[in-house]
Amino acid sequence: MKPVHAKHRPQRGKRAGDRRQEAESGATPAPAARPGEKRRRQGPLPEEKLPLILEVLPNEDYALIDSGAGRKLEQYGPYRIVRPEGQALWLPALPEAEWEKADAVFTGDTDEEGMGRWRFPGTPLGETWPMRHDGISYQGRFTSFRHVGVFPEQASHWGHMESLIVGARRPVKVLNLFGYTGLASLVAARAGAQVTHVDASKKAITWARENQEMAGLSDRPIRWICEDAMKFAERESRRGNGYDIILLDPPAYGRGPKGEVWQLFEHLPALVETCREILSPRPLAMVLTAYSIRASFFAIHALVRDEFTGMGGGVESGELIIREKAAGRALSTSLFSRWVAV
Repeated sequence: MKPVHAKHRPQRGKRAGDRRQEAESGATPAPAARPGEKRRRQGPLPEEKLPLILEVLPNEDYALIDSGAGRKLEQYGPYRIVRPEGQALWLPALPEAEWEKADAVFTGDTDEEGMGRWRFPGTPLGETWPMRHDGISYQGRFTSFRHVGVFPEQASHWGHMESLIVGARRPVKVLNLFGYTGLASLVAARAGAQVTHVDASKKAITWARENQEMAGLSDRPIRWICEDAMKFAERESRRGNGYDIILLDPPAYGRGPKGEVWQLFEHLPALVETCREILSPRPLAMVLTAYSIRASFFAIHALVRDEFTGMGGGVESGELIIREKAAGRALSTSLFSRWVAV
């Protein structure tokens, strides 16, 4: 859970550059908004690319071994793990005997964020174990929410972000909102970026700091901030601070450290708006990933493309998938939309 609380705010007035662009293009300015009224941005929309399917293939660090009948069999480093998977409507490709070799099985609530427990068919395992991603060491953990500390499908975004940081050939500032256990922050820091990692969970921040130690990246510039993501973004906007890359990975529903309620469909538009406001004068990208929502990627695509009107660049949207090892089937995990400057 990576909850925040958002506040709807009146849209700011246009920048001088936006007004000048309208005048040069001969466009008719939209009527002025009344006090407190939000108005759609005017100007050219970014280019678009969709659908874009980003997939993760089996590797030595992680593999989706098999799936089906509402379950998935995964390999996380040395351990085989079985967890519920509602989208696995098909039948497993491997015999049940292969599934019974699992080291850990999650049981209990089948809701994505529901409480449950782990069963260890063989030798009882400890709460944590060492893991790696692309040479970065981190700590896996059996949590009561079925998660283990990493979302492997995000590797597609991490690789793209790393290429942007290295290719920029200049200092790059990255803001990781809803940063969870910090894998994205560690990838960015290793690539040479200055990172600000924000999460509302003290436990997640502690876990992320431990991962930084395990990865041998303690000397890299990462600010670990335990705070409501929307409040932090709004404060950065008021202070005039900017970031070259913003990662945005909100839950569908959550609660902040002071009981604030986060509802993705209600609060996401204001958060995306604020993220645009705190991009630097030479931005590289904003990446939004959405899990467990009843919507098409077209919904978040339209939101991001509208909000980035007049920014140039392009918006790419689609799904993150994991390619199964046993039968080569694709398991969809989440929707995404990312604005890229070039």
